[in-house]
Amino acid sequence: MLALGVITSAALASSAVSATAPDKVQQSLDALVHTDGMPAALASVKGRDGRTRTYAAGVADLATHAKVPADGRVRIGSNTKAFTAVVVLQLVGEGKVGLGATVDTYLPGLVRGDGIDGRHITVRQLLQHTSGLPDYADSLDIPGMRHRYVEPRDLLDIALRGKAHFPPGTRWEYSNTNYLLLGLIVQKVTGRPVGEQIDQRVIERIGLRDTYFPAPGDMRVRGPHPHGYFKDPATGALRDFTRMDPSWAWAAGALISTNSDLDRFYSALLAGRLIPAAQLAQMQTTVPAPLLGRGVRYGLGLVSRPLSCGGVYWGHGGDIPGYRTRGGATADGRAANIAVTDEPHDKPTAEHVEKAVDTALCR
Repeated sequence: MLALGVITSAALASSAVSATAPDKVQQSLDALVHTDGMPAALASVKGRDGRTRTYAAGVADLATHAKVPADGRVRIGSNTKAFTAVVVLQLVGEGKVGLGATVDTYLPGLVRGDGIDGRHITVRQLLQHTSGLPDYADSLDIPGMRHRYVEPRDLLDIALRGKAHFPPGTRWEYSNTNYLLLGLIVQKVTGRPVGEQIDQRVIERIGLRDTYFPAPGDMRVRGPHPHGYFKDPATGALRDFTRMDPSWAWAAGALISTNSDLDRFYSALLAGRLIPAAQLAQMQTTVPAPLLGRGVRYGLGLVSRPLSCGGVYWGHGGDIPGYRTRGGATADGRAANIAVTDEPHDKPTAEHVEKAVDTALCR
């Protein structure tokens, strides 16, 4: 980890934080930078009072030591899956997609391989990661593909070269291939690009001003943002990885957003503003997902995590070169999302990011 010689931090709040009582959220972000070596850490927290406070620590650019922009945009990785899942469940509510329908219903003959058959994999199993499909991302040299555009069908071809990991519906295992196929199903059913559907059905509907699905060829993070960094496995040095073609992540992880927009998204979802009650209940029907952490359960594109102060919060989280995001919302209206500008490379640092979310929601 790179030790920063100068560490700056700021707590930008809609109401002043007392100077005599250090804010625990700010302390968590400072520790992620000072102790764990993250170049920057950002947070947005909505309390029971409905007020949103934003926080920042570290520097936005290791070369210039520029200040971290308040609530800057970041790549949110697999949080995109929750957006894609919402679109699918909206289509379920409209009677255009069935949770129990097979992949072949919408993409006939497309999904075939060693132990893989789209006639036996359902939409629900894709949403919940119980399909048994191998993960195409496991076969990618993602740093080497930084400037390369990849078609979704080419990514599917990579996945189908592998062997099924288990019969559909018998286990839980995270696979980006599931959401690649869900994106293709959305496009087949609607006749429109999945990014456009996410924009119209989710982003515009609840007024997410800083969230967008990058257009093909757009490798920037538009607007104010901290730079994202990737640790070179050969040298251990942090490389600036802000500019990247996210086409390989597509419906599974391409979105760009802010912590406060993620607060709004998960809050609106739990409040029933995005999908009907019947589909939200399905989305919150979970199976154990122990590889994501103790007590973590996976629904239909939505993850529940236990809180130290009792209850759970609902979100997803995302990892993509340059950024890690964690957070979600609770049933009583609290919300918190945190981003760091380097993927944690050890278990303790990863746990500290999760703990920072817990601190923000339980403070």
